[in-house]
Amino acid sequence: MSIKTIGVMSPGDMGQAIAGQLKQQGFTVLTALDRRSARSKTLAREAGLTDVGSIEQLAAQSDLIMSIMNPAAALEFAQAAARVIAAGHGKPLFVDCNAISPATLEAVNAAIAAAGGRCLDGTIIGSPPRDKARCNLYFSGPGAQVLAALSGPELSVRILGERMGEASALKMCYGAMNKGIQALMLETLMAARRLGVEQVFEEQMRETRSDLHDWMLKVMPVMPPKAYRWVPEMQQIAQTFASVGMTPRIFDGAANMYELVAATTLGKQTPESRDKSLGGRDVIRRLADER
Repeated sequence: MSIKTIGVMSPGDMGQAIAGQLKQQGFTVLTALDRRSARSKTLAREAGLTDVGSIEQLAAQSDLIMSIMNPAAALEFAQAAARVIAAGHGKPLFVDCNAISPATLEAVNAAIAAAGGRCLDGTIIGSPPRDKARCNLYFSGPGAQVLAALSGPELSVRILGERMGEASALKMCYGAMNKGIQALMLETLMAARRLGVEQVFEEQMRETRSDLHDWMLKVMPVMPPKAYRWVPEMQQIAQTFASVGMTPRIFDGAANMYELVAATTLGKQTPESRDKSLGGRDVIRRLADER
């Protein structure tokens, strides 16, 4: 299979950055902006993406469709793509790159396969690849090796093997560790402030776990605008862990924590509009002080 034209849905923070990298590598990159937000349209324009309007045209003109979106919308989009494929508008390779459980990925694959299409499992680990930041793209499933062609200076492609669900399982474990720790640390730091022991708690953390405390202050400024997308990711992790006999309660709690953040003033900003003058400590204090 030769990949020349790639459809990216949708051009949000991560999707836009990956689409821009693919475009720089020489691929023709399309998107479909019918019924999309003004923000998505702006991001697509800034990345120089070609808007073909509808998902029907996206399927007709693409060799590959990469689904990169809020995990809560992943299955619904796959089902919409399946209907388009079944209607004969095209038969692109469909790759789900979202933070979804292996079980949800199985439902995505089933929908695409029933329509006569082909699906692969993918996941993204790392920051949006812009300004010299790199991210890893992991793929699995029969014939996933074809996606090695997407590798570039800021996109490190790693093929895991032939088993569907392997890339999704990796994302669930990595997201559990990375975002689970952030949820726990944030709740603890907010509680310390509300309980009036913020300063002494920070002093104790710097004495015994300065690595963890400094990391939290570093990652915190960019988190609130992403919290709404992390809620369904935590729910997918809870589902995944329950399926292998682990408790889902830790990540049900993490989902609740990110729901709290998403409802705040900082959480309602976008990655583009957030106040970049705020450091990690400022963000934690504002979240703690808003009731």
